[in-house]
Amino acid sequence: MRPALLFQYLLPHRLLSRLVLWGTRWPYRPWKDFLINRIVRTYAVDLEEAENPDPAAWPHFNAFFTRALKPGARPLPADPAAIACPADGRISQAGAISDGRILQAKGHDFSVAELFADAEAARPYADGQFLTVYLSPRDYHRVHMPLAGELVETLHVPGRLFSVAAFAVAGVPRLFARNERLVCHFRGERGPFAVALVGAMLVSGIETVWGGVEVPPYGRGIRRRDWRGQGIRLERGAEMGRFNMGSTAIVLLPAGVGRFDAGLVPEQAVRVGEAIGHAVAS
Repeated sequence: MRPALLFQYLLPHRLLSRLVLWGTRWPYRPWKDFLINRIVRTYAVDLEEAENPDPAAWPHFNAFFTRALKPGARPLPADPAAIACPADGRISQAGAISDGRILQAKGHDFSVAELFADAEAARPYADGQFLTVYLSPRDYHRVHMPLAGELVETLHVPGRLFSVAAFAVAGVPRLFARNERLVCHFRGERGPFAVALVGAMLVSGIETVWGGVEVPPYGRGIRRRDWRGQGIRLERGAEMGRFNMGSTAIVLLPAGVGRFDAGLVPEQAVRVGEAIGHAVAS
């Protein structure tokens, strides 16, 4: 096993993430300015599209990292049946769910039932479609709705916090089904769909627009929250949540709800709002 992969198993995931949680919210100006400027230079972050392009204006590093964009910076497709990309980043994998299993990387897959921690909820997705988007440190870190839908249920599933960088995805079996995650189930016009927000090494939190901070605390057991009847409906392209540090979003569609474009390939750069597929006519 490569040393980098071995360290993934040995490192204290949650302790490191708690330290990052503290460090990315420390308002000490020399510290937060150093972190922000380092990321901007290293990853060539485009601040001109940010709602506030001044790198010194944010009160701490996490405020910069979860920055809002200028209105209109991520327009939606004109076609109302188009599926909108949920996040800026790069495609990890996309395509068909085969007999309930999702491709992670060459030689690795995992089941929808494992990802959901719920075999019954996974059944409609057995022959559906999936899209996995990796958000790097340079990316915009808010996640948006691929389709319009009403929130039905969320599950906070405890787990590890392996890195979701390419080397770890290629080397750690069932990584996305092992990491801490928040699975969000929606009911759309054409049927159900789900968006899984997957945590990672040094990722200090997941937030949603309806529930606020969801992670941390890191889970000791599955936390299921029923949102039926509470009128939480989000339109296509609306913000649904954000990562406090980078990670991965996975969109899942049952058969008959929609299809992702066949031309989507690993490492392809994508942006919020881009048309990445089409919903099936109702």
